[in-house]
Amino acid sequence: MTPGRSACGGSDPGLPPSLRVGRDRDPNPADELVVTDIVPARDELIGRGVEVSEIRHVNTDGWQPGPSPTRGKYEPYAEFADPDGNSWMLQEVPAP
Repeated sequence: MTPGRSACGGSDPGLPPSLRVGRDRDPNPADELVVTDIVPARDELIGRGVEVSEIRHVNTDGWQPGPSPTRGKYEPYAEFADPDGNSWMLQEVPAP
């Protein structure tokens, strides 16, 4: 691991959603909440009063709104902050 960096996490295929927690990570300093379906996960957070960004994905043209049409692994994201001000990123990794 690079000096000054640390991370802990896991989301192996077939396991339930997981967390990835770390520090000093570029380009994403946010901790990750990995889910198998980002749409209901985002809806549940919003239903509990959490402000969550719109879902977006990256392609060759940069960030695009909504989930990827292909729904490939690691493509859709949404961001939110917890009550302590920590940044979190929802990330979809579909179940195998």
